[in-house]
Amino acid sequence: MNSLAADDEIEAVQPPAMPTFREAVRLWAKIGLLSFGGPAGQIALMHKELVEERRWIGEQRFLHALNYCMLLPGPEAQQLAIYIGWLLHRTLGGLVAGTLFVLPGAIVMLCLSSFYMLYNDAPVVEALFFGVKAAVLAVVVEAVIRIGKRALKNRVMVAIAVAAFLAIYVVKLPFPLIILAAGLTGWIGNRFAPVPFSGAAHGKGNAPDIRGVVDLMFERGELDHTRPTRWHAPRTVATWLPIWLGPVALIAALTGSTSVWTQLGSFFSVMAVVTFGGAYAVLAYVAQAAVTSFGWLAPGEMVDGLGLAETTPGPLILVLQFVGFVAAYRHAGAMSPLIAGSLGSLLTLWVTFVPCFFWIFLGAPYIEQLRQNKALSAALGAITAAVVGVVMNLALWFALHVVFGQVRSVGLGMEIPVLSSLDWRAALLAAAAMVAMLRLKIGMLPTLAGSALAGLALQAL
Repeated sequence: MNSLAADDEIEAVQPPAMPTFREAVRLWAKIGLLSFGGPAGQIALMHKELVEERRWIGEQRFLHALNYCMLLPGPEAQQLAIYIGWLLHRTLGGLVAGTLFVLPGAIVMLCLSSFYMLYNDAPVVEALFFGVKAAVLAVVVEAVIRIGKRALKNRVMVAIAVAAFLAIYVVKLPFPLIILAAGLTGWIGNRFAPVPFSGAAHGKGNAPDIRGVVDLMFERGELDHTRPTRWHAPRTVATWLPIWLGPVALIAALTGSTSVWTQLGSFFSVMAVVTFGGAYAVLAYVAQAAVTSFGWLAPGEMVDGLGLAETTPGPLILVLQFVGFVAAYRHAGAMSPLIAGSLGSLLTLWVTFVPCFFWIFLGAPYIEQLRQNKALSAALGAITAAVVGVVMNLALWFALHVVFGQVRSVGLGMEIPVLSSLDWRAALLAAAAMVAMLRLKIGMLPTLAGSALAGLALQAL
């Protein structure tokens, strides 16, 4: 019995052999197809598959890689997949992991965007989306609560969240400036009052040290590609910047600086640099620009796009693909609207996700230098607290445009609802969705489906 127990213990501790490239491709395809539930669900899925079941990577290294990805702009879950794929099978492994993480959701989103533009005026489709909008409001409120519990550990973090909310809602400061100010606050605050800022850092310092395939390969010195060379950074920049921005420059030269294609490429290239904190944080800024500045979408359509993105696998930032599709569809010129929309969708995908590969391939070899950097962890904690305030603004923006038919501007550009325009059906559906998600703990997808059917029934009545 003791011998059997010892054998079981050895088997539990020793990781399996290095996975083949084909095995990795199959796993990344599986993760891409099942990655519902936003970044929290996607990261949990990768942890289960990569750390707990297959032990391809150790617990501490997984968390450290996640912290690094959270320092970067863009969807941290996809970047984590790129990072681990790169660790296992170099650049090709990272390319395959990151692409398969996004590809299934992108295909579904393209089909849904086409269906939306072709049939959104149909009464049945309009009724379904009426219900989805109310459920999306509940999803965003749930996101505020979820992120808030993780980030607002003390009064300092609460103050940063409140300041961020006032900065974007009252003062209308740009989102990138708010993120920069929060990061500087955390960085400086760590020097003078490290306790409240260190309490907001990400990662689990007391996590069990489960060793994986990658960890043993590091110990044996087999991962030469993880050691930065003198020419690594210049070579990566010279390769990936043209890949990212070359198509944008070519489109601008061919179509002019005012074309919808140039606007999409330029705007979402900027978004790729400033999208700290995930999709929810940047959506308010994107919605303001897409609806007000460029006139690509109506306010309700932005909520529809988020509802579509919530129902697809992959990063929630795929909602930007919907924005690119609608913008190009409505400014197709002599081109077929569906073809134009598809190309706009592809362009938006390109400038949104190609930078993710750039950030990982550029910085991953230097990751070991960041392992114990408390100042960076404090800056990240403050940024996450600011994101709570920004997402609160997004929830308020959605509520104003879903529950009320009209809003009016007051001082400093703030909007307040016209109370007489209250849509009791939307308010009822939103309240029911919040009870379902927050009280009854019903999942996001069942809540969205139930709200869509309820919207159909209310419209029929």
